[in-house]
Amino acid sequence: MTLAPVRSGLRFTVSDRWGRVPAHLAHADVAAVDIGADDVVYLFTRNRNGVVVLDPEGRVLRSWGDGLFTTPHGLTVAPDGTVYCVDCGDHTIRRFTPDGELLQTIGAPGRPSDTGYGRQGPTVVHLNETVRRPGGAFNGCTNLTVAPTGELYVADGYGNCRVHRLSADGEVLESWGGIGIGPGEFHLPHAICATADGALLVGDRENERIQVFDLDGSYRTEWTDVQRPSDIAVDASGLVYVAELWRPSGSASFTRGASTTDLPGRVSVYDPQGRVVARWGASTVMRDAPGNFVAPHGIAVDSTGAVYVAEVTGTFGVATGRVPEAMADHQLQKFTPIGWPVGSSAPGRTS
Repeated sequence: MTLAPVRSGLRFTVSDRWGRVPAHLAHADVAAVDIGADDVVYLFTRNRNGVVVLDPEGRVLRSWGDGLFTTPHGLTVAPDGTVYCVDCGDHTIRRFTPDGELLQTIGAPGRPSDTGYGRQGPTVVHLNETVRRPGGAFNGCTNLTVAPTGELYVADGYGNCRVHRLSADGEVLESWGGIGIGPGEFHLPHAICATADGALLVGDRENERIQVFDLDGSYRTEWTDVQRPSDIAVDASGLVYVAELWRPSGSASFTRGASTTDLPGRVSVYDPQGRVVARWGASTVMRDAPGNFVAPHGIAVDSTGAVYVAEVTGTFGVATGRVPEAMADHQLQKFTPIGWPVGSSAPGRTS
């Protein structure tokens, strides 16, 4: 089928049958997706808790890491081809070769930093509200990006409220962030992406905004036309793709209060100034139909402009009773562009 997002011009064909894996590699969720050399696709999966590597046609090339992780969350393929896997349940980041050889562990396995985070009675918005103070690296770390400088930036979100800047070798150089809704403050920094021109985009999920920083942590601006930003990717032309999580009716954010309507998951595309140029999904019916979403959690763009969206349908949808078991395998979709050529300028943006 052909998908025509709003502000048409950027158009895709979509397949939710792409990347189906054999039974022995079956998983409950795809927590993250990223692209390696030759447009090889890396999936970070839950239940079997490992990495599955596919070619651009969706055929399995290899798999590794099964059972090593506690709660798979973010995956980033670095420019040198090594693979960073962010384990929010173990409070660590592990670095691998493309074939799964463990090279490095950053953080102390099973030892979160002291932020006061934890279950302390019913929550109003999200368990992240139990964070009492900023802490060191890490407590429920979520995602990692590699900056053009080679340094690493980590969103430390579920049990913390910070961004950490690390050397290329994994040494923590500085941290910033506090609890709140002001500039440089966070409620669940979940997504993070460094751009080629030195901007750092941080998806402040439960504040429903993307904060933009310089690489030294200086605040630039924020984008607020966004819903629960869970992952961010940037294509070769500078367009910014965001996976946005479902907000069920009655749930709340720290900045907008309780939602009186059901706000389904979607994908939004922004120009470098934060203006929406395309948006799709957002259907309250047939959430598992091609082009719609249950729980968008990861996003990546390959060299051809194809967009891959990973979903945690099992964790967020089935386990909570929000969607039926029949939707459990709605976990990964590939959107192939048939609109703007790769590298061209989108309408309304300057090159």
